[in-house]
Amino acid sequence: MGAGGRTSVPPQNRKSENDTVKRVPSEKPPFSLSQLKKAIPPHCFKRSVIHSFSYVVYDLTIAFFLYYVATHYIQHLPRPLSFLAWPAYWAIQGCILTGVWVIAHECGHHAFSDYQWLDDTVGLILHSALLVPYFSWKYSHRRHHSNTGSLERDEVFVPKQKSGTYWYSKYLSNNPLGRVLTITITLTLGWPLYLALNVSGRPYDRFACHFNPYGPIYSDRERLQIYVSDAGILAVCYGLYLLAMAKGLAWVVCVYGVPLLVVNGFLVLITFLQHTHPALPHYDSSEWDWLRGALATVDRDYGILNKVFHNITDTHVAHHLFSTMPHYHAMEATKSIKPVLGEYYRLDETPFYKALWREARECVYVEPDQGTEKKGVFWYNNKW
Repeated sequence: MGAGGRTSVPPQNRKSENDTVKRVPSEKPPFSLSQLKKAIPPHCFKRSVIHSFSYVVYDLTIAFFLYYVATHYIQHLPRPLSFLAWPAYWAIQGCILTGVWVIAHECGHHAFSDYQWLDDTVGLILHSALLVPYFSWKYSHRRHHSNTGSLERDEVFVPKQKSGTYWYSKYLSNNPLGRVLTITITLTLGWPLYLALNVSGRPYDRFACHFNPYGPIYSDRERLQIYVSDAGILAVCYGLYLLAMAKGLAWVVCVYGVPLLVVNGFLVLITFLQHTHPALPHYDSSEWDWLRGALATVDRDYGILNKVFHNITDTHVAHHLFSTMPHYHAMEATKSIKPVLGEYYRLDETPFYKALWREARECVYVEPDQGTEKKGVFWYNNKW
């Protein structure tokens, strides 16, 4: 089960590509979580309020600087230059705000400080400002971490088996135009559709929505906090409405709306690529356990954006193993556990835009290997 790999790659890239997509082992690992923890220096698990807030201040300072430049100088540029300046602002501001999103994500994992109330306060403010229902996502994301790699209980980007795919899937995945359409819809509408309609999420027996306190995603003790999340979103929406009345809708769209689309696109892209890879297994209830599920993730290389995104991209395996660890220790922790993980660790340095195209083509559905005894281990395939 640990071999495999794709053969339909260009000859000049065959060796590196085959190494990248070579399947990770699906058997129970020869190490335990406690052994992995012992390999990490103890200071990596320590959370510092000052250190964590320094990233908040750093990101928000850059974001406000970009806002100031955009609102005070772009309008005075000659028209051809302004047409270039606005897209540059949207792209850079979107990347910086994605870093802010990552910090709020840290708060949801209680990785920001030793104080739960402080984590929730910071997380609620930052996520609400980006139109993310903080507590709603915190609880669904926590369940994702508890059930990663499970075909029955994972919360997001749960792959379908071949028999459960839609009739049009093979037409979209088997031609470039279909893949472009699928990727475009996923990156632009994927995040709001997931929050509002649970698209790509775990199937529930009734309608699931992150804004509904009485939906099947949440327990009775969590419902009050879902109301708080909704109130945070409504407050920000009301603030945006007042801004639109004062400055105009076009101003709000240019300054806030388009960068937010970039944030949402990167969020979906990062999450998709972390959990969708030809080398990664998924498991049904007959094979799944927490450690193997947590290891069924991949670190990715986004170049300079690794730092902008606070290394959520290239330390994701360590994050799934120890989610309360602060991001600023995750690189050191990753280096410490790689020798222990061995073949169970996967780093894919394929440029993310190439990886997105490959995964959209290769990872269409999952099925167990034919002729093997392990029917509970599923791998990606695209053959119709």
